[in-house]
Amino acid sequence: MARYTGPSCRLCRREGKKLYLKGDRCLSEKCAVSRRPNAPGQHGASRIKVKEYGIQLREKQTAKRYYGLQEKQFKQYYIKAEKKPGITGENLLTMLETRLDNVVYRMGMASSRKEARQLVLHGHFRLNGKKVDIPSILVKPGDVISLKEGKRDSVKIKELIERCQTALVPKWLEVDRNNIVARVIAMPTRDDIDFDFNEQLIVELYSK
Repeated sequence: MARYTGPSCRLCRREGKKLYLKGDRCLSEKCAVSRRPNAPGQHGASRIKVKEYGIQLREKQTAKRYYGLQEKQFKQYYIKAEKKPGITGENLLTMLETRLDNVVYRMGMASSRKEARQLVLHGHFRLNGKKVDIPSILVKPGDVISLKEGKRDSVKIKELIERCQTALVPKWLEVDRNNIVARVIAMPTRDDIDFDFNEQLIVELYSK
């Protein structure tokens, strides 16, 4: 599946907010949103009145880019969320949060979701003791995510393990920092998602 390969900071500038696509750089003075808050392109600084559809579209694009998904993937999650009992918008965010690549990121074992996706694709992690290289797998309470034995010797993995020691972990995850093992102890709720989404706008967009 094709993926966006252009500058990550361009996506943040287009949405007008930090999507934390480049890890620590987003928290530094080098952050493009802080230095150039206008949208990219020659008309980026122009003041254009955004209509209702445009507001809904931007919210959907923000969520899609925040979790690093393509349009087809994102819409499939929405369709599944709509069929589940409960509030569709919250169901959608819960599903996105429980993707394996996002869980690896929430463990603190990656500086960004893009990096977490690469780690999963390269087989650095195990799910319930079994080899897994599919970032889109959805975890559930009781699942255990662990770092593959023999992968700790590389300089990069050692840096990530060190990062994990100080990472803030959401309450729905239980992390053994010494052994680099995470257990899903509950499904994430809307309050556990720290990004300021307005998921109702996404639901309104897809409901048209």
